[in-house]
Amino acid sequence: MTTADAPDVLDPRRWITLAITTATVVIISLDTTVLNVAIPTILRDFDTTLPSLQWVITGYALTFASLLIIGGRLGDLFGHRRIFVIGATLFGIGSLIAALSQSVPQLVIGEAVIEGIGASLMMPSSLAILSKTFVGHERAVAFGLWGAVGGASAAFGPVVGGFLTTNYSWRWAFGLNVVIVPFAIIGAVMFMPTLRQVGSRPRLDIRGAILIAVGMALLVFGLSEGEQYGWLKPRRGLTLAGTEIWPASRPVSLVAVAFVVAVVVLTAFYRSSRRKELEDASPLFEFGQLRHRGFRFGLITIGVLSLGQLGLAFVLPVFLQEGRHLSAQMNGLWQLPSGLCFLIGAQISSRLARRVPLVVIVRIGVTMSVLGFAYLALVISADLQFWVLFPTYLLYGIGFGLCLPQITNIVLADVDTDKAGAAGGANNTAKQMGVSLGVAVIGALLSSRTIASGLDRLDTTTDLSPAVRTSAAALLRTNGVSFVPPEQATPAEVTILRRVFVESLASGARWPLVFAALTGVVALGVSFMIPNLRPLNEHSSAIDEEARLAAVH
Repeated sequence: MTTADAPDVLDPRRWITLAITTATVVIISLDTTVLNVAIPTILRDFDTTLPSLQWVITGYALTFASLLIIGGRLGDLFGHRRIFVIGATLFGIGSLIAALSQSVPQLVIGEAVIEGIGASLMMPSSLAILSKTFVGHERAVAFGLWGAVGGASAAFGPVVGGFLTTNYSWRWAFGLNVVIVPFAIIGAVMFMPTLRQVGSRPRLDIRGAILIAVGMALLVFGLSEGEQYGWLKPRRGLTLAGTEIWPASRPVSLVAVAFVVAVVVLTAFYRSSRRKELEDASPLFEFGQLRHRGFRFGLITIGVLSLGQLGLAFVLPVFLQEGRHLSAQMNGLWQLPSGLCFLIGAQISSRLARRVPLVVIVRIGVTMSVLGFAYLALVISADLQFWVLFPTYLLYGIGFGLCLPQITNIVLADVDTDKAGAAGGANNTAKQMGVSLGVAVIGALLSSRTIASGLDRLDTTTDLSPAVRTSAAALLRTNGVSFVPPEQATPAEVTILRRVFVESLASGARWPLVFAALTGVVALGVSFMIPNLRPLNEHSSAIDEEARLAAVH
């Protein structure tokens, strides 16, 4: 089976297609980041606990990551526009259920399950549609805008979420999707190219779909929940809907079991896919595509870079809200320049693509992000001011705006055209895996180093009574970055303890920022394995594009 390539005469509706795909990446990117700042309000509205509500976010990540490759392959088989429309419809339905939900289970069904499925269908299809609709320099522009909007949306999420939660309702975080999705569906039907299939349509690899879904779900669960449930020994039991699934008394944690089963299942998926590939039986994902160096090392680069990508987005909000006591809305405003700089970086990236090889743009962007993380690790302190943060926003925002869109461009430009959907799913899967593991490591570093630093400072603080010092140490061990002074502390002791905590939080935040910088260094090293493709010519045709890529294969 082959899929019709991008025509030499480009579709005049291609820019409307770009507008539709960027609109959908906005709602997908905004969704979780908007929800994050609304968690305290939802806790009060539903009178529930944080572990219960965390399943909304964890469940979304599980569904989204486990189905991305399947969603991309469905687009390859049945048409990306069709799968895009189905995904958008499901996403809108899930958003409506979440907006009207009256309990955590309803919110989980709407957000984590139905929205997650819809996003896993939309995201890889949107990438494949762009890859097949644009060629040459225009492809760099398209991916630049697509990536810029996605990255900026994630950065603007806290601002939007804080504004809606403070002035209206957290339910509008989902209500916005209900308004936007119908327009995206109508636009897709009217303007998106059909990208018709040529030849017979292979069957969907059902066995492979089941294996990858189960394996990825277990892997993402382990990466995202290891700190909470214990990496090897249980830290707490797992309870769902009032039923204890895995007691804390077990000799090994559920996370460790999930990792072992995930390795077994994903190994079976690899073997099954390779066998089908050798038999020309249309596997869900063709591992033979990894022969393309841009695809192979592009995936590794984006996966490693994603390990530290949320270093700033995760660490800074915690520090600003817990350490500087900023409101959710003010926290979002402080981080607004990061999103603006991301947009600027993406625009610079698309313009540079005319004159500079894509991989060089990637390396420049990764280097800037490393410098941004390193700078903040040096200057973060208990008295951190907004203006001190600004160089970080410039380096981090512009850096990621330069590199992320062009990594995606490299990954998708380097695979067979009829495998673009599965490749887009693999691209997002690599990123999701990196983010999941990165958040787990970053969260563990932030918590453990803040506690360690705080205990050291308490031991050397002489202006506290022994009882208050002991109680404060116990609370710090228990609450970590959410520490509050003990009730028996005097006003003078409360002031001292708050200062100790903020200084400890600043010290603890340096470790994950250094980790993020180091992952950037590793990603930079991997990027030197990516072929050094020529700059994209503004007048390149589809045939020119194939010849340009064939030179490095």
